[in-house]
Amino acid sequence: MNYIKKFFKYCQVCYDELAHKVTWPTRKELTGSAVLVLTASLIIALIVFAMDFTFEKIMSLVYPG
Repeated sequence: MNYIKKFFKYCQVCYDELAHKVTWPTRKELTGSAVLVLTASLIIALIVFAMDFTFEKIMSLVYPG
C-alpha cells in the first residue's frame, strides 16, 4: 500500500511542476524554433544529397560499367 501512495504522490509532484513551475514557450517562440529546425534539416539534406551525387559520379569514373 505504501508504494501506491508514493506513486500517487510522485504523479502529483510531477503535475504540479509541469503546471506551475515550467516556463512554456510562446506560440511565436515555438514557431520560430520550428522554422529554424526545418530550415536546418533541409540544408543538411541538400548537403547530403550533393555529396551522394558527387561520390556516385566519382565512383562511376573509377569503376566504369
